[in-house]
Amino acid sequence: MKLKKLLFRGLIITIVYVFVINNWIVYQTKNLIYDDISHIPKNKVGLVLGAGKFTSSGHINLYYKYRLQAAIDLFNSGKIEFILVSGDNGRKDYDEPTDFKNDLIKKGIPEHKIFLDYAGFRTLDSVVRAKEVFQLNSVTIISQQFHNERALYIAKHKNIKAIAFNAKDTHGKYSYKTRLREYLAKTKASFDVLFNVQPKYLGKKIKIS
Repeated sequence: MKLKKLLFRGLIITIVYVFVINNWIVYQTKNLIYDDISHIPKNKVGLVLGAGKFTSSGHINLYYKYRLQAAIDLFNSGKIEFILVSGDNGRKDYDEPTDFKNDLIKKGIPEHKIFLDYAGFRTLDSVVRAKEVFQLNSVTIISQQFHNERALYIAKHKNIKAIAFNAKDTHGKYSYKTRLREYLAKTKASFDVLFNVQPKYLGKKIKIS
């Protein structure tokens, strides 16, 4: 009986922590996030957080599509000068950054304005490597709002001056699953910050210019 009570209390504490830390992250970052491209301050570099181009069913991933368009809009509006795409290239047959690069070029972005980070295996890696590898102390993060909140939280605790632009969001069954996972992702981010977790890889420095 005592064990059941302890497990129940542990479950309640965990649930409370998840909701508290999620609300705290949203609150801490709300003034750093922009929806209106005319209001967002200029930055030298926009950091696009990676996503797979296609879903498991073979359709275009709308998170990918809308982040791509957000980066293009920021660049064409003069709000960023360079685009850094950070994503997963952990397998030969899976290359998020190159997919973004090819589509950015097709949309008219000059190739020399695009930089790729192939070791952005997760959000923490992308944010920290932007500072440690690409030497950025100031950056505009580009993703959907729920993702931007987490990225900004990490950036703040890594002493990176970051703002974020919200790409168009998705709706429907798939988005609900993503929102549910985000509760856990934000919770994990809080522990990553607490224990000063580092990226899987760093490497030689690359200057964006």
